[in-house]
Amino acid sequence: MYHFNVILLNIPGTAITSPWKQAGNTHLKRRCIVTLHLGAFSEVVLAEEKRTQKLVAIKCIPKKALEGKETSIENEIAVLHKIKHANIVSLEDIFESKTHLYLVMQLVSGGELFDRIIEKGFYTEKDASKLIQQILDAVKYLHDMGIVHRDLKPENLLYYSMEEDSKIMISDFGLSKIEGAGSVMSTACGTPGYVAPEVLAQKPYSKAVDCWSIGVIAYILLCGYPPFYDENDAKLFEQILKAEYEFDSPYWDDISDSAKDFIVHLMEKDPSVRYTCDQALQHPWIAGDTALDKNIHESVSAQIKKNFAKSKWKQAFNATAVVRHMRRLQLGTSSEGPTSLPSPCRNECSGEKISTPHSAPPTFASKFH
Repeated sequence: MYHFNVILLNIPGTAITSPWKQAGNTHLKRRCIVTLHLGAFSEVVLAEEKRTQKLVAIKCIPKKALEGKETSIENEIAVLHKIKHANIVSLEDIFESKTHLYLVMQLVSGGELFDRIIEKGFYTEKDASKLIQQILDAVKYLHDMGIVHRDLKPENLLYYSMEEDSKIMISDFGLSKIEGAGSVMSTACGTPGYVAPEVLAQKPYSKAVDCWSIGVIAYILLCGYPPFYDENDAKLFEQILKAEYEFDSPYWDDISDSAKDFIVHLMEKDPSVRYTCDQALQHPWIAGDTALDKNIHESVSAQIKKNFAKSKWKQAFNATAVVRHMRRLQLGTSSEGPTSLPSPCRNECSGEKISTPHSAPPTFASKFH
């Protein structure tokens, strides 16, 4: 368990202050090992808690990079503190140094959704149905908590472990929003291919936008390509605004009518009649036995390879590869190999003193990559 001060930025020239008092200094008892991800204004490193040898992911955010982004990171922290679910990557702690803000996250090491599907030799509608059920359970939980993710997409779906029956985890709450009393939002955000028509139309929207995105994900899981695509953004947006998509032959010939019906109810243009998570969880394709057992791996994996390049953020060493390497070395008996990547963030977060609270905040759950 980490027990450190939860802070809110304290960037010179801003009015942001920490709601938690700071008292004393102590060295963080962990060892930063390797960079897992380099983002636009943050770095994620693999770290080991020295006493327990527990591996975690630490998102390191330079305070200089946060100028002008205070609201975004505050929002992400607020969301992460609020949620705890088995299919959502958890936030274990937050602390600061003079130059960085650190989010200590649960380590998710099972790899990306598409990678796992491609690696399988056997993949069916039932497999897709089980994946979507887990996503629906997690998003229903978020919606019940008054939280809208707003950026659900395959890249934000990661496997918890390398086990064959590993659960799926939702990550990346950078665009999430806690609903207010009116339960509608208006900020245009999300990833174009997965965003709901009402968002593109710049109309007020609600948690129904997440259900649309789940429909898009389900579509891709069953055929390997997106329902909307065009090199021209204007034409792509026009397709989405009109909800123009097809179940093309031959890719959908072996897919059940029940699966198609499920998708149609989620990818409904009118958000007022679009399926909610509760309704989707009760659909026969999820709750019943209508999902087929036929192997669709060859077709789906071929289309995934063709239509989805490796995620741009993916580095030479991802969490899966690093954890495998660490296990081979019996968790940290060597600092050579892929664990020796240089990182100013790792150097700083391993050696700096950090502030601790009078009493440790409770542990909450959520995600990040």
